Amino acid sequence: MNRICIIKTGITFPEVKKEYGDFDLWTLRSMGLKADEADVIDVQNGEPLPEPPDCKGVVITGSHSMVTDHLAWSDLLLEWIPEVVRAEIPYLGICYGHQLLGEAMGGKVGNHPKGKEIGTVDIMLLPEAGNDPLFSQTPDIIAGHVTHSQSVLEPPPGAKLLAHNDFEPCHAFRIGNNAWGVQFHPEYDTDIMNAYIREQEVELKAAGRDIDRIIATVRDTPDAAQIMKTFMNII
Repeated sequence: MNRICIIKTGITFPEVKKEYGDFDLWTLRSMGLKADEADVIDVQNGEPLPEPPDCKGVVITGSHSMVTDHLAWSDLLLEWIPEVVRAEIPYLGICYGHQLLGEAMGGKVGNHPKGKEIGTVDIMLLPEAGNDPLFSQTPDIIAGHVTHSQSVLEPPPGAKLLAHNDFEPCHAFRIGNNAWGVQFHPEYDTDIMNAYIREQEVELKAAGRDIDRIIATVRDTPDAAQIMKTFMNII
């Protein structure tokens, strides 16, 4: 029997995990799923990837790792993802999962030339989103939680760009009819976003960033969150 497969690609900060849980919990909750309604595959800890036909839908989580480090488990995903896309299984990549989709399908991932994007930002939909199954009911401008220093610098051949902002040219794209990547975090809530800013405070201050100003950006992101529910309808 086909199951929804959540591919867990990392572990959050220890204090964040203690307070709010981990990537898999946030993903399940944002999709309206209970723990027994999906399979969580912890690839970072060596759990084997399922055969694509055994997946009803696939969500790949964010990670603190970098795609360009080419860790063994991450490179296995780069080989596996094209099989999922070819099998036309609904796929949603979040942040790291977005970057993996870009790299696996022939794009280029690397460090963003402007550094880290973090906080809650405005994201603008592009014209292609108007006919897209995941974004067609979404307002032209949405708020999204972000924390990333790598990006899809060159989208894959044939990708349909769906969203961007002044910092990030590729905040969302689609490959074919079934595979999406979103650089922002539709599974985050404001508590998680604030916690991520605080956990990176030293790094951000060292880079000359104003922590209070970043925290002031944090707000609810209902339209981004709705994307998770829409993806469930596609599955």
